[in-house]
Amino acid sequence: MSHDISALRKFVSPEIVFGAGARKSVANFASNFGAKHVMLVSDPGVAAAGWVNEIVTLLTEAGIRTTIFTGVSPNPKVDEVMVGAELYKSSECDVIVAIGGGSPMDCAKGIGIVATHGRSILEFEGVDTITHPSPPLVLIPTTAGTSADVSQFAIISDPIRRFKFSIISKAVVPDVSLIDPEVTETMDPYLTACTGVDAMVHAIEAFVSTGSGPLTDTHALEAIRLINRNLEPLVANTANPFLREQIMLASMQAGLAFSNAILGAVHAMSHSLGGYLDLPHGLCNALLLEHVVAYNYVSAEDRFRRVAEAMGIDTRGMGKPEIKKQLMNRIIELKRKVGLEARLSQLGVTVSDIPYLSGFALQDPCILTNPRKSSLRDVQVVYEEAL
Repeated sequence: MSHDISALRKFVSPEIVFGAGARKSVANFASNFGAKHVMLVSDPGVAAAGWVNEIVTLLTEAGIRTTIFTGVSPNPKVDEVMVGAELYKSSECDVIVAIGGGSPMDCAKGIGIVATHGRSILEFEGVDTITHPSPPLVLIPTTAGTSADVSQFAIISDPIRRFKFSIISKAVVPDVSLIDPEVTETMDPYLTACTGVDAMVHAIEAFVSTGSGPLTDTHALEAIRLINRNLEPLVANTANPFLREQIMLASMQAGLAFSNAILGAVHAMSHSLGGYLDLPHGLCNALLLEHVVAYNYVSAEDRFRRVAEAMGIDTRGMGKPEIKKQLMNRIIELKRKVGLEARLSQLGVTVSDIPYLSGFALQDPCILTNPRKSSLRDVQVVYEEAL
């Protein structure tokens, strides 16, 4: 009997500790991995918020030495990964802990790869290029959105090509993710909105992806429901611990969904924007979302109906054009209410950038699982609509 293996689905995830105070178990997990000297990867903003010092204290009290690396920009660069890996080697570290948003977490994944292989991070672009296991990796997310802490993606910027490349491998799924809503209390409303909408995009793209399946669908739909219900109130009141926990849970579930179902054209186009113009990832996703939904709708009508229902729209008795309109309206309304209604032209994107952006977007692996096939011209038109 011949089995079609394209119908098989696997699901990867780190060991997850979820809840207020989860970060406090960092020394316990580091010790379990035999850590003598931890490399702590973060960025200046997270350090300024006081979280780096807290983690150092927890590790020091457990008798573990730490070397701190905070040389990470908002879209982590090739040379930052290389400098971090050099520091890891010269300090003779044995475990990597990262605390921060997507950028420090992605940088930490890259550092682990380079520290083990001793070659440029550029050589690991693509799917399953990693041959040796990375050092133990413990991630502590400080934003509720990127889900780098549960995903098999690391996204690194190459400033020479002005290109954001993806490393996709089970080897970059961290060993442990300590998901602690308390750590997100230092996020301002704007970052809360950007990362929250990023998580919404993860969930929607994962649900309509050609790689979706029963193992990912439940996570994706629940994430959409949670964000639809809780993001606006959280942005209005970032001090509310219940709302923070709900959005952190949504971000985790969206991450488990997209890590395994992969993404689509929003991310392909957003990675292109972020690589070419060094723009914030969550914002790029937000500005492209309804334009890509409009493009994809015809190829996944039943899936988008379920997305609309998860966003609180009663679709009973509605025809497909009406469901599409209501879904688009709700996405635009959500973005407006959390303050993300800029257009690409306001970020400095011009018509003359679009051919470059479209070419890079078609090279991104996320385009492969988009529900509707995309030509160069298709992608150009969607960018033009978002200008």
